[in-house]
Parts: sequence; C-alpha cells; structure tokens
Amino acid sequence: MASRAARCLLRVTGRASGVTSGQLDYSLGQHGDRAFSTSIRLRSRKDPDAKKTYSFSTLKVDKPAKGVIQVELNRPDRLNALNNDSWWFLSFSEIREFFDTISADPECRVVILSALGKHFTAGIDLQDMGFMMDLLGSDLDTSRKGLKLEQKVRDYQDSFTAIEKCPKPVIAAIHGGCIGGGVDMTSACDIRYCTEDAFFAIKEVDIGMAADVGTLQRFPKIVGNDSLVRELAFTARKFYAAEAKSIGFVSRLFDSRETMLKAAMDVASLIAAKSPVAVQGTKVHLNYSRDHTVQEGLEHMAIWQMTMLQSDDIMKAAMASADRRGKTVPEFADV
Repeated sequence: MASRAARCLLRVTGRASGVTSGQLDYSLGQHGDRAFSTSIRLRSRKDPDAKKTYSFSTLKVDKPAKGVIQVELNRPDRLNALNNDSWWFLSFSEIREFFDTISADPECRVVILSALGKHFTAGIDLQDMGFMMDLLGSDLDTSRKGLKLEQKVRDYQDSFTAIEKCPKPVIAAIHGGCIGGGVDMTSACDIRYCTEDAFFAIKEVDIGMAADVGTLQRFPKIVGNDSLVRELAFTARKFYAAEAKSIGFVSRLFDSRETMLKAAMDVASLIAAKSPVAVQGTKVHLNYSRDHTVQEGLEHMAIWQMTMLQSDDIMKAAMASADRRGKTVPEFADV
C-alpha cells in the first residue's frame, strides 16, 4: 500500500512518488505581480514529531488544538472580498487549495472557518468582473466566449464545493457582513455560528446576475422555506442574525466574535475527540442522503458499513462507554 505521504503527493501534484517525508512545495500560480507557493511538511516514521505547516497569502492558518485547524480569511483591508486573479484580495484558488490539502491531512479532524477584520466577507470583488467585460469585448465568437465563461464559473463553484467535499466537518464562525459569495461559501459548511451583529445578503441580483456559486443550490435545502428563499434571492435584502437563526441558516448566536470562536473551538475539540472514521462517514452520508432518495441513501450506507463496521474504533468506543466511572477516554488513530 502506498504511504500516506505518497497518497498526499499524488493528490497535490497528480503523480506518484516514493517520497515519505520532507518538504513538498507546489506553486499556486501567479496572482497579480506576486507568485507564491504553499509548503506542506509531511510527517514520516523517521520524523514522527514533525508538524505540518500551511502558508497562504490570503488565508491565515493555525492549529489551536489537537485535530483542529482554524483558517481565517485574511484580507481585512479589502473586507475579505473574493477575487481569483489578484493576491491583493481573498483568493478563490487558495480556498480550494486549502480544503483540498487538509482533506488529505490525517492530523486534521475538524476545521473552523472564520475571518479577520470588521466583516466576514464583502463577497466577490467587482473588479474581478473585468475579466467578463474584456471577454465580451473580444473578437471571439459567441460559442468560444461562452465556453470561457462556463469555465470561469465552474472554477468559482469548485472553490466552495471543496469545502463540502472535504470529509472533515467545517464550522463557519461569522461576524459582521457576509455578503454574496459569503453566503455561497458558508452554505457549503457543515455548522454555522454567527455574532448578534452579523448580517447576510444574497446580493447578486443587485449587480445584474443570478447567484451562481452555490447559494441557489444549497441555501434552499438548509432553510427549507421556498417562499423566503425566493424573497431573499429576488430582493437581495439584508437578513440579520436573529432572522438567520430563526430560519435555520445558523444554529447559535453570540454577543461577540471572541465568545463565538471559543464556542466553535469547544465544539470542534469535542468532534475531534470522536472516531474520525465515524465522523467523516457521518458527513459523507448526510451529504449523500441530502441529494438522493431515502432508499438510495440506505443502500449507500449498507455498502459503506460493510467495511467501516470492521474499524477498531468501534471496540475502543464500546469499551469507553462500558466504563461507568467515565474514566476511560478512547484514543482513535488518525485517518
């Protein structure tokens, strides 16, 4: 069986290797006039205490507790606006790269997604629309323009779908404004908390377009109120924290960003202490069942469990549960 390092290398670079340790560097591309790369140190048998490090230009990544990684949107001077072509704004490509990478990180069991600055995100940077203006003004024929626009939209979509596809639970901790693309982003998360002063808006109709990066596909299934979803999407009006909680978009409200992050950390640590096989399997099947019939979900689960029920984690958890004194704390291996 290939080593975990080799599997990670295959995932990142698309090629297999005998590498089992050391430093892997891969380019994330050119953004504006700055090129940058992300470095990942892979732990090996020879270096069991080595720690993975993450370095991004528009994301701040920390490991505040065992099994927990916190990633913060880190362009506060630009209100964490999203842009795919400039390092000066929050980068779509870095979001995708981060979640693709931690999906293969065995030491990560839970992710907290938060933001620095006054607002969570102002949404897509309108300057990024310059690509579309240049394309529409080009000499390409309609079909070729259409294919390029399709690819651009798919690239944006894939950045947030990477959050949903990440097998580790993602907790969004939202403060201030969460506009446009911010709703797309947080709709792809598993758990959403926000501060009492937070506000949201499905803003795209105000710039002459339909939301196209996931809100119209995920938000209705989260909220479950078709009439309200259409009202919010048609009008682009703000909805504030209390309403967001009442409709089920967020599950908890907090009086400050600090108390919210502490609560998110407590929940993340609790999840990280559980069997990663059980937790990741739960996320996989919640997502699958959301998009399939009940019977299809049951059949998918039966096939999944024929392997996963053989996990050592079941015996460890059972032994801990049998300890009536509650002194047995199970230790589950990384996945």
